[in-house]
Amino acid sequence: MKQVVEEKYLVSSFLIFFLIHSSQTGIGLLTFQRIIIEDAGYDAWISVIITGLSVHLLMWMIFKMFKSPTNDVISVHQFCFGNFIGNILSILLAAYFLLLAITVFRTYIDIIQVWVFPLLPTWELGLVLGFIIYYLVSGGFRVLTGISFLGVILPSILIFTLFFPLQYAKFSNLLPVMNHSVIDLLYSSKSSTIIFLGFETLLIYFPFIKNPRKSEKWAHLALVYTTLLYTLVTLVSFVYFSEGQLKHTLWPTLVMTKIIELPFLERFEYIFIFTWLLVIIPTVCIPIWCSTRILKKISKVKPKISLIVIMVLILVCSIFTNERLKVDVLNTLVSTVGFYFVYCYIPFLFIISSIIKKVHRT
Repeated sequence: MKQVVEEKYLVSSFLIFFLIHSSQTGIGLLTFQRIIIEDAGYDAWISVIITGLSVHLLMWMIFKMFKSPTNDVISVHQFCFGNFIGNILSILLAAYFLLLAITVFRTYIDIIQVWVFPLLPTWELGLVLGFIIYYLVSGGFRVLTGISFLGVILPSILIFTLFFPLQYAKFSNLLPVMNHSVIDLLYSSKSSTIIFLGFETLLIYFPFIKNPRKSEKWAHLALVYTTLLYTLVTLVSFVYFSEGQLKHTLWPTLVMTKIIELPFLERFEYIFIFTWLLVIIPTVCIPIWCSTRILKKISKVKPKISLIVIMVLILVCSIFTNERLKVDVLNTLVSTVGFYFVYCYIPFLFIISSIIKKVHRT
């Protein structure tokens, strides 16, 4: 049941910090404020913290599941449900990861078309971005880990851009605190699930971590950092925008960068958008790699072949998702499916695997 990955393919335990954080930080950071404010208003920053704390429990479940004789979700599926049903569940999981990748891929293209190149066709942007992603994913998991490291370190300077909107801040927007019911906060927390999705890729690459038990603290630190970052962006957005403005602003984080003026640069948002490519690359590449890994383990299809098929599928889906409404529907679908997967299926799988393991030991 348990398969050992060769030493040369493993990555150090502390690098899980960058893998987790880079998987969670992507397109959602540019647009989530508009979504979470609908139910809880300016109290939605509390909902972000609630969601961040709840993900720690899910992370704990994942690490608990991966004890002998299982070390990834594919082996957990086979252990709990047998090869046939287990493999079907794994294929559905591969489809879920593919959906994540398509959503980020198409949404980033949409941003480039709206903000930078409005006349450039989707297929041209898709081809360029697709070749970059194909090259990186074909390099293997260690290459993706390196990209995740760069995707956290290099764009981190962009955090300082949040101080520019504070010149026009109205801190009274945040008062009174807790002006909404607990139900409203929970609905807002559900809406904010999409910005925390990505950590579940650990279900696949767990065997590639050296001393995985020592990596648990780094995984939780990554969740803390992600939660703090989203909370900071939420608070800055709330004191800069009115509630009405936020509800009708598609990309609040990008809009805030438009006020940045530098003597040598007129349109800072262009720099922000293209630098953000480093941030979104891991959120596309890692789910794609997870899909190829699943297909390799359950069907023996070589990753080089499955990767080509997946990239073609992503490009075709992106071309046919050629309207703003379709892109919004795609994001809503991912948010809904992701919510039920992480908050329903992961706990369900944890409980089932724990019971079966206990029965086997007795």
